[in-house]
Amino acid sequence: MNTLCPLDNVRIILSHTSHPGNIGAAVRAMKTMGLTSLYLVNPKSFPDKAADIRAVGARDILDQVQICTDMDQALDGTMMAAAVTARARGLPHECFDSRQGAQALLDYARMHPVALLFGAETAGLTTAEVSKCQMTIHIPTNPDYSSLNLASAVQVMAYELRMALPAVEQQPHLPRMPAAFKDIELFYQHLEQVMVRTNFLNPEEPKRLMQRMRRLFSRARLEKDEVNILRGILSAAEKQMDK
Repeated sequence: MNTLCPLDNVRIILSHTSHPGNIGAAVRAMKTMGLTSLYLVNPKSFPDKAADIRAVGARDILDQVQICTDMDQALDGTMMAAAVTARARGLPHECFDSRQGAQALLDYARMHPVALLFGAETAGLTTAEVSKCQMTIHIPTNPDYSSLNLASAVQVMAYELRMALPAVEQQPHLPRMPAAFKDIELFYQHLEQVMVRTNFLNPEEPKRLMQRMRRLFSRARLEKDEVNILRGILSAAEKQMDK
């Protein structure tokens, strides 16, 4: 998918937002920087008057918000996803600061839909949500007071995406077809199924094996053909087991 502006391919996803006012403030922050696509995963209250009030002149974006029941639905159709998180993770994905992350994400957005994930105001993104991304982004803050309002975090990342635009547009495009989110998720399901059948993975005590596998393949930035090859290997193994 190619558009006139890479920002048109950037999808902002807010997960389990508690305060509707933050949704309105987020769309205002998005519009000032040229972003127009917002997805909400199970917001506590939306539509809501508080969101309308905080949106001010960005009601057009608010009126086109996509409501999703889970993160898989919100990520469907994307080719790259980045989780904005302040919490240290036990098995961290490749991590960028806000400036580096914006440039890396926008590089994919030149040709493909991408997503930027933000978690709930109190707890942030869950480990499961972060595991569905290929990278994480950390906004540098005062270590003595790192709390950042949700809408403020959206504003910071929207600004960094805007600032990265000129440099990204000047870079030569290297043709490649990254694997779609749904294809990668189907690969993980297939991989887990085969690992269980071969007794490599005990479903009663999975520990963090699949989380480690997700981290491994997220670093590889799998392409469509590569996922097809991996699925083919798994299918061949299953045929041998069936014999």
